[in-house]
Amino acid sequence: MKLTIDGKQITARQGQTVLQAALANGIDIPNLCYDPRLVPSGSCRLCLVEIEGQRGLQPACVFEARDGLVVKTDTDEIREIRKTILELLFQEHKARCTVCDENGRCSLQNYAYEYQLSEESLGQALGAEIVDNYTTGNLALQYDPNKCIRCGRCVRICDEVQMAHALTFKNRAAETEVTTAFDLPLNESTCVLCGQCISTCPTGALYDRSAKGQGQAKDLVRTRTTCVYCGVGCQIDLNVNPKKNKIVRVTSEVGCIPNDGNLCVKGRFGMDFVGHPERLTTPLIKRNGRLQEATWNEAIGLIAENLSKIKSESGPDSIAGLSSAKCTNEDNYVFQKFIRAGIGTNNVDHCARLCHASTVAGLARAFGSGAMTNSIDEFKNARCIFVIGSNTPEAHPVIALGVREAVVRNDAELIVADPREIELVRYAKFHLQQQPGTDVALINAMMNVILEENLYDKEFIEQRTEGFEEIVDAIKEMTPEKAEKITTVSAEAIRQAARIYAKADAASIVFSMGITQHTTGTDNVLSLANLAMLTGNVGKQCAGVNPLRGQNNVQGACDLGALPNVYPGYQSVEDADIHAKFEKAWNAKLSAKTGLTVVEMFHAIEDGSVRALYLMGENPALSDPNLNRTRKALEKVEFLIAQDVFLSESAQYADVVLPAFSFAEKEGTFTNTERRIQRVRKAVNPPGQSRDDWRIVCEIATAMGIPMQYENASEIMDEIASVSPLYGGIAYDRIESVGLQWPCLDRDHPGTKYLHKGEFKRGKGKFHPVRFREPAEAPSDEFPMILSTGRQLYQYHTGTLSRKSPAIDQKSPTGYVEIHFKDAKEYGIEDGDSVEVSTTRGKVTTKASVGTQVAKGWLFMPFHFAEGPANMLTNDALDPIAKIPEFKVCAAKIRAAQVG
Repeated sequence: MKLTIDGKQITARQGQTVLQAALANGIDIPNLCYDPRLVPSGSCRLCLVEIEGQRGLQPACVFEARDGLVVKTDTDEIREIRKTILELLFQEHKARCTVCDENGRCSLQNYAYEYQLSEESLGQALGAEIVDNYTTGNLALQYDPNKCIRCGRCVRICDEVQMAHALTFKNRAAETEVTTAFDLPLNESTCVLCGQCISTCPTGALYDRSAKGQGQAKDLVRTRTTCVYCGVGCQIDLNVNPKKNKIVRVTSEVGCIPNDGNLCVKGRFGMDFVGHPERLTTPLIKRNGRLQEATWNEAIGLIAENLSKIKSESGPDSIAGLSSAKCTNEDNYVFQKFIRAGIGTNNVDHCARLCHASTVAGLARAFGSGAMTNSIDEFKNARCIFVIGSNTPEAHPVIALGVREAVVRNDAELIVADPREIELVRYAKFHLQQQPGTDVALINAMMNVILEENLYDKEFIEQRTEGFEEIVDAIKEMTPEKAEKITTVSAEAIRQAARIYAKADAASIVFSMGITQHTTGTDNVLSLANLAMLTGNVGKQCAGVNPLRGQNNVQGACDLGALPNVYPGYQSVEDADIHAKFEKAWNAKLSAKTGLTVVEMFHAIEDGSVRALYLMGENPALSDPNLNRTRKALEKVEFLIAQDVFLSESAQYADVVLPAFSFAEKEGTFTNTERRIQRVRKAVNPPGQSRDDWRIVCEIATAMGIPMQYENASEIMDEIASVSPLYGGIAYDRIESVGLQWPCLDRDHPGTKYLHKGEFKRGKGKFHPVRFREPAEAPSDEFPMILSTGRQLYQYHTGTLSRKSPAIDQKSPTGYVEIHFKDAKEYGIEDGDSVEVSTTRGKVTTKASVGTQVAKGWLFMPFHFAEGPANMLTNDALDPIAKIPEFKVCAAKIRAAQVG
């Protein structure tokens, strides 16, 4: 449609308001209560405009754009009214711009200057000193009612976007203030410390407490980069005080892809680790059993000498390397290239082995590609979302916003299958609370219903798949009644969930490590692929099979070949043509034998076949299963190198420790869960003598007589594009503003929003017959309970980064074990009690969290905490295909801890 604003004809989309149409066409209309993420309210009246044919001035933020409208936004009358509104606002805004931290970025201040408010209007007396309010004592954020203009944006974003419903108003008229229900302290309310209220506040009334007094907005330098936490890949701006070389706060621009300005608690408040005093600043060498400071020449020389010696004596396969999902694509590429072309072995892996190896194995077999099929922004428009084995609000909080929006705003139907009563259950049509380790039985039973009731997509199956006949018997065997006995989910609930999923026009499957971290993890993934193909929900928008990757660059580390069986771009090391291609590209003799996986490396250390281990950003002493066994291997290995930003639990075992840059000190790229390659940029100078990860690797290689040299990270990406077709069109100049999604085959390719449109990567999608198998370990008389482990919102992985944040540590200081209240009563345990949890592999002491989040007979522990580490208990039994350990099911017992 066409409309005219201030004499300029513009085009608007159906459903846009006048304000939205104006802003989209570069026409500024002043506003204070508007945020594109929110439903417009029209409360501030600053966006009043004159519309031909309308009586009186109209608020542009709520007046719908129509064809032929003629709008004036800047008449004398309008300017006078806006000036009056601003003067009235300043009557209540009791703060001085010149001393405010928001000076230079405050919308109210900018309009005051634009509309030439008098010095008298701007020079109001300062308000009273901030008295106790709902943010008192909270280390994350603070509320200053003197700066508040009662626009309501903070309350609305908490309700409409975050849906935490933590904020409200109290009092009336000039006494109105923002608070929580019943004035509860923020940490006792439903607040999840996302900081969305800070992001939308136009005046700085809500602000990051740690940023107070650290520099005014006008003096801070903002650097756009990619968040270092989960796999969502949120775009963030690091606001740095250049005089102090310090990150003052983290912001995100509304409209940026993929997060639209939304962040979680870790992304907004979890960057304290960058400037933390415990950062490694100099190389360390173990002498007489103690790590002591050394020069870079000493450290590199010692590493080169020992690796060369071990390689000469025992061959290249006696050396192994663990790359990192926390490092950039460029770091991972150089690391795996060094292990393969420099050392001569395929013994390279990383933590994807512990989280999504079964995803890659399963989806590659079924579809030809082991990645998320669709894009993050498609979730909100799905008609049905089946979340299974993913605690999305805690592990991928920004993606959860789209899931909630799909249900609350767009009437999608949500099915949640999870042994725990996670937050998404509040929005679900059905909660299928299956017993841990019974996913195949549940999924096969759903397919049984779809087959029996003739709800499957015959045309899709016939034209786009193969092997359908082979799965029919396995599906028919698992009736809902049989599945009920295995899963504890009622047959009727299974039937109804299956009907909802099958009948939806576009149904999206979302899963994570609740599906993958099993000895049957590959089977679980294949079952989900079967379900999606059975209903034709692959290769179209807002549907698909969507694994949510756990770490910031776990997708990229896999893409770039930090796996023992594939080169960059998932090209098999055992394929002769591919092997020859990489030998030529790297000018080196390469091994044609698949290498060892993470857990296999530690078993090989036990039997002496691996003598040296190189860790880049990995912390297996806390992240791997059966930690007693893992730590004994770290003690035993002849030569251990640890390259990290902190002296982690694993680094303490090392013979040489190398200080590396954090993400905020380097250039590079991360690839997020939707396959989007995005820039990482330097925002602060690195501490001490720390160095870039890829440069350290190159220096070690060169010292061993294997020259590896690059000028910068961009040059590494150019080499990646030359050897990996998936990244063939990726170059830094193409991803400066918005990242591209692979496959991106050449410089002219636009990237790929969703996979398998028209044809699967492997040609036809392949059904695989999968039958239910029991977990590796079942409860017994001695260990009668089922223990599962996982993540929680406030911490990340092994806590190396997130636990350096005071605001986060205040909210989540210790580990715990969740137990059903009936079990707690039986064992004489009360909420907060110290308890001992044990399995056949070890025991830990932690605190009890008593409630209904887990069912009777089950336990759950987060694995982030070094004190009482959950992985001391977990089972290192492996999926036979993906070699992923079974973190999600083991037999355990619990008792009140002995005092004294």
